[in-house]
Amino acid sequence: MGSVQIVTTILAAAITAVAVWLAVRAVMKMTAVIRLGQPAPERFADKGARTKKMLVETVGHTRMLKWSVVGAAHWTVMVGFVVLSLLVLEAYFEVVTPTGGLPIIGSWTIFGLVTEWIGILGLIGIVVLMAIRLRNRPGRAENRSRFTGSTMWQGYFVEWIVLLVLIFGFVIRGFKVATDHFEYPVWATPLSHAVGAALPSWENGASIAALIKIVISMTWLIVISLNVTMGVAWHRFLAFPNIFFKRDPEKPAGSGLGPLRPMTSEGKPLDFEEADPEKDQFGVAQVEQFSWKGLLDFSTCTECGRCQSQCPAWNTGKPLSPKLLVLSLRDHAYAKAPYLLAGGGKDLTGEEKATEAQLAHMDVLALAEADRPLIGTAEEGGVIDPDVLWSCTTCGACVEQCPVDIEHVDHIVDMRRYQVLIESSFPSEAGVMLRNLENKGNPWGAPQNTREDWTKGLGFEVPRVGEVDDFEYLFWVGCAGAFEDRAKKTTRAVATLLNEAGVSFAILGEGETCSGDPARRIGNEFVFQMLAQQNVETLNEAFDGREKSKRKIVATCPHCFNTLGNEYGQLGGEFEVVHHTQLLAHLVSAGKLTPVQPVDGGVTYHDPCYLGRHNRVFAAPREVLGDSIQGELTEMPRNSERSFCCGAGGARMWMEEKIGKRINVDRVEEAMSTGAKTIAVGCPFCSTMLNDGVNGKGAGEDVEVVDVASVLLRSVKPDAPAGEKETAPAAG
Repeated sequence: MGSVQIVTTILAAAITAVAVWLAVRAVMKMTAVIRLGQPAPERFADKGARTKKMLVETVGHTRMLKWSVVGAAHWTVMVGFVVLSLLVLEAYFEVVTPTGGLPIIGSWTIFGLVTEWIGILGLIGIVVLMAIRLRNRPGRAENRSRFTGSTMWQGYFVEWIVLLVLIFGFVIRGFKVATDHFEYPVWATPLSHAVGAALPSWENGASIAALIKIVISMTWLIVISLNVTMGVAWHRFLAFPNIFFKRDPEKPAGSGLGPLRPMTSEGKPLDFEEADPEKDQFGVAQVEQFSWKGLLDFSTCTECGRCQSQCPAWNTGKPLSPKLLVLSLRDHAYAKAPYLLAGGGKDLTGEEKATEAQLAHMDVLALAEADRPLIGTAEEGGVIDPDVLWSCTTCGACVEQCPVDIEHVDHIVDMRRYQVLIESSFPSEAGVMLRNLENKGNPWGAPQNTREDWTKGLGFEVPRVGEVDDFEYLFWVGCAGAFEDRAKKTTRAVATLLNEAGVSFAILGEGETCSGDPARRIGNEFVFQMLAQQNVETLNEAFDGREKSKRKIVATCPHCFNTLGNEYGQLGGEFEVVHHTQLLAHLVSAGKLTPVQPVDGGVTYHDPCYLGRHNRVFAAPREVLGDSIQGELTEMPRNSERSFCCGAGGARMWMEEKIGKRINVDRVEEAMSTGAKTIAVGCPFCSTMLNDGVNGKGAGEDVEVVDVASVLLRSVKPDAPAGEKETAPAAG
């Protein structure tokens, strides 16, 4: 060992010791913060399925590759980070001697070949990612960047570290080539040999370059250890457990889609018959009241902004960005952590847990952070502004896009639950809807005895449960389908088509009440459970004696479809629920319904969030429309899992949209840009919102918003009475 190698070895050992010590301290701090969260015992079930899903999503990059170029580039960088860590280890041998290398595998040609090409691909990948970040940097007038609000220096820092580590890996090899100490042939390591041809024959070059590589790598580790909220770096480690502990590992997409998590206290579902607000947690009022998985979610955020780029609220000028919401919660949690870890915190009655003696020795900044309300305006020092909380449509676009499976919607609704149930703080106009649900069983406050009015004048009898001995499907009409004029036309179209196809079905009539979806998504779990338990009891009685596979329900509203099929199981209601477009597609393919008259003028289809993204029903409505128009459907640029919300979800249907551009107008403009004369929908909420958008644009005479069922009915029965056709009503 020469004098140069003595120096490089000492320096490499010193900086590594500091970096490892800081990293261990950082991991212990992060673990302590995450463990402050509430229990979530269900996250430990199905370990085999969780392991499989985690490996598929990480190694296969299935979520990242939804954005093909970025996904492919990121995959090469990820593989490079994992595999080329061996070359960082090898650098510790190279600082000791310029001819050093990894024992055993270091002399294998296959090792040289694999690491060479992973390094080359990694270089290409990181350059692509750097170019994308620069092209999409915030502040450019022509671009509403997905990186707005991200900590940009951290992203640049990580990317440059990766680039320099990769470069110096080839520099080390180049010096070995130049000094004739390189064991791999040219065909296996072409770039290394090319670099070597350009470098001088300097015996100490490999050791010096290896030291620089170690210093760069350890500088990265030191910086991230001193910044535990640096998600753009820490996600390399946290993504694996965050994906492993996702809510439902069997889901094909984001596990936070579909049903909401039930309200829990100490990790157990809340029973409202026995719950006590002074003893049981009602929603989330303090950051430590999120589950530990929630705190892990916040820590894992990569600040990539995919969620932000797809969010309908953000894209129409509202203050909600799912990314910024998560970052605010993350920063607040870590700033408050010293106070919590020292024994501080409020109990459910608002009393301080810490003694005066403990408080006297606590960090002043942590105490100040602890005094901030979780939900509050800037003047109140709130972590999350109320306008941010109530802008969410729960469309799930953020959950769909998140590459590390953060469950944004669950966290937003948990905060809403506390605001509604304990603080009674929510947009005033939504109060009318909640009172109508409690008193009338529907959000419009319509008389219950008018639920069956849509059946009048159909020309055939619509059977009621209890009046017929048997039926194949229970037709769940829903509140919109029973009371809202446009939706009633869809209900009549579906009933007509089922009758035409000879499907045996029955309705509950006045026995049906609201599914509870708007109550649950606004945060009023009490009203949801009241309505849901009533419906579960009614449905169980209607299906008495039938096994689950024969307890079939068809629903025209995706919100009812989602609630009945995905959430009633939490309350003892197990049913096979299909959307009407699924049933109609089956009836057409089975030859029980035959479209005969093509629909003219071009048709585009708007995917409802709760049908498409939340429940993965994309093909069925398109199949029905394709058969009906007997041609190609005109797709909007944002379709299928990337469909843009209509603005009505998350109980936003009953709240005024006062900030920014109206979401429905944005979607209607996109639909109209296709040139289609018919905008087909599969949801009564979407129908209302898009109709209003069309009329707001003054295009009611030229463009029609109509349900898929009505499009099919016109094709199957072109001689249907004009009154059965939907027309855009006057705005109002």
